[in-house]
Amino acid sequence: MQLQECDLPGIPKLRSGKVREVFDVGEHLLIVTTDRISAFDCVMPNPIPFKGEVLTRLSSFWFEKLDFVPNHLVSINFGEFPKRLLSFREVLEGRSMLVKKCVPLPVECVVRGYLAGSAFEEYRATGSACGHDLPPGLQQAERLPETIFTPARKAETGHDENITWRQCRALVGDDLALEIRKASIDLYEHGRAWAATQGIIVADTKFEFGLCGDELVLIDECLTPDSSRFWPADQYQVGSNPPSFDKQYLRDYLAGLDWDKTPPAPKLPEEVVAKTSEKYLEALRLISGVPLKTEKGT
Repeated sequence: MQLQECDLPGIPKLRSGKVREVFDVGEHLLIVTTDRISAFDCVMPNPIPFKGEVLTRLSSFWFEKLDFVPNHLVSINFGEFPKRLLSFREVLEGRSMLVKKCVPLPVECVVRGYLAGSAFEEYRATGSACGHDLPPGLQQAERLPETIFTPARKAETGHDENITWRQCRALVGDDLALEIRKASIDLYEHGRAWAATQGIIVADTKFEFGLCGDELVLIDECLTPDSSRFWPADQYQVGSNPPSFDKQYLRDYLAGLDWDKTPPAPKLPEEVVAKTSEKYLEALRLISGVPLKTEKGT
C-alpha cells in the first residue's frame, strides 16, 4: 500500500514533517515514514511507491553498520512494537521505527565530499562553498581536496539556512559543535567507503543529532536517497552532473517546468513517479544487498 497521510486513532501524534509522522507511544517514539516526497521544500501531491519502506530499511541498515556513533533506533521489527499498535499493522509494518526519546539539536549536519548542487553553484560564483575557501579550477562533481562540514540551521517551514562554523558553535556550544562535526565526518567517510564497494559514490549527505540525557545520538535517518546524493561509480565523470539514485532526478524534472517552486507543487506524471521509485529501490538493493519485495516480485 502507498501511504500519503498517517493518523493512528488513540496514539498521540507529536509532529508531522515533510515525510515523517512522529507519535508518542510511551517509553519510546514511533516514527512512521510515509511515501511523500519533497523537492525545493515543497511536498509533491503524488506519493512515491515503496519510498517509506526504502528509507526505513536503509536507515536501519546504516544504523547497524555505523554503530560506532550511538543512534536512536530501538527496533524496526513490528513484533517488538507495543501491543496497542497491533491494529495498525497493515499501515506500520515495514515503514516504522521505534526510537529513543531524544532532544533534537537545532543544526543540520551536512557533509560534502564532492562539489555538487548548491555548493557548486556558490563556488562558481564566489570561489568558496558554504564558508569554505576552495582552490580555483575545480569542476562540477569533482572530489574536494578534503571532506567539508557545512552546517545549516533547521527551519520549521521553508528552506533551512546555511550557517557558518561560528554560528554553529553559538547555537549548540563549542564542545558539542566539535563533537557533531567529528561524528558527521566520521559517519560520512565510513559510509562513503562502504558504498564505494557497492559501486556507489556518496557525494554528500546530511545527518541530524539529538541528546539522550548527556549522550549525543544520531537521529532521524541515515544515508538515504532523501538525505544524500548517490552517484553510480561507473557513470561518474568530472565536469558533468552524474545520474543519481536519489531525488535529483525529480529535482531536474521540476527545474524544467514553468513552476515558481512555491506551493502548490505540480502533479507528477506517472512515468516520473515510477522512475523515482525505481531509483530509490535500486539504491536500497545496491547498498544493502537485499532488494525490497514489491508486488512485481522484484
